[in-house]
Amino acid sequence: MRWVQILTEDTKKEDIFAAVHQSEPMLTIGELHIYPIKSLGGISLGSAVVTDRGLQYDRRWMLVDAQNRFITQREFPQLALLKVQLEEDSLRVTHPDKGAVRIPFEQPALSAQEVTIWNDTCSGVFVSAELDHWFTEATGIRCRLVHMPENTRRQVDLTYAPEGFITSFADAYPFLLIGQASLDDLNSRMAASLPMNRFRPNIVFTGGTPYQEDILKHIQIAGISFYGVKLCARCVLTTINQQTAQKGKEPLKTLATYRTKNNKIMFGQNLIHEGTGVLSVGDVITVVATHQEERFMVG
Repeated sequence: MRWVQILTEDTKKEDIFAAVHQSEPMLTIGELHIYPIKSLGGISLGSAVVTDRGLQYDRRWMLVDAQNRFITQREFPQLALLKVQLEEDSLRVTHPDKGAVRIPFEQPALSAQEVTIWNDTCSGVFVSAELDHWFTEATGIRCRLVHMPENTRRQVDLTYAPEGFITSFADAYPFLLIGQASLDDLNSRMAASLPMNRFRPNIVFTGGTPYQEDILKHIQIAGISFYGVKLCARCVLTTINQQTAQKGKEPLKTLATYRTKNNKIMFGQNLIHEGTGVLSVGDVITVVATHQEERFMVG
């Protein structure tokens, strides 16, 4: 496998890592989450299909402004009030004051438009004028809903991963991994505990030690290989209550005291992957290799 060949400097060292990990507490999937419409409410799942660009339906839709640029809770925290559910053939989106709409999974073959996420430009198709009107009314923002079709191939950042690995409308990578022990440690340092939904992970694992995700270089789950490529820099979105859309100072205030690297606050690790299949809560996570260098000093 080409990514293993790139990452592995010494096979014998990987064997040593594997032997050590066998004696450590078992890591298992504790939670699975998808966010079908970027920066709207997430969905917790018992099982999720792994596709070529992440979990099925994860961030395959997003809202864009008049310049076709993505919009998120960073600028518009009211997006948190829009909740998303999976139905048999569609998404159902609800707003506390504006009711609900359905977004069919099957999209008509419309012409593609260029849309922008950070510094990336990729192709997407607008869904419908009716939905654009509803989202504009619900959010108070002039916006349009765009869908990523299967033929869009958005390359992840080549600074951290080889060519050929793709993602959806996610910020940069197809998966975000966080250990429950990391959140428990963070909450022990704050006056009031915060839920995991502040960090919008795809995979939450139980077992292990706080911030163990920082050093995971190659893991396997249900026959699928995942590779840790970049610690996740956190932003103001983590300070938004996902039920009320109200902003606060935590967790960034506390994280800044012990999780700052290169002037960025880190929590969780971004993953790329090889293979497809199904992940389920309770699946065992096998650690194949860890990063040999100390990636982060935990205070």
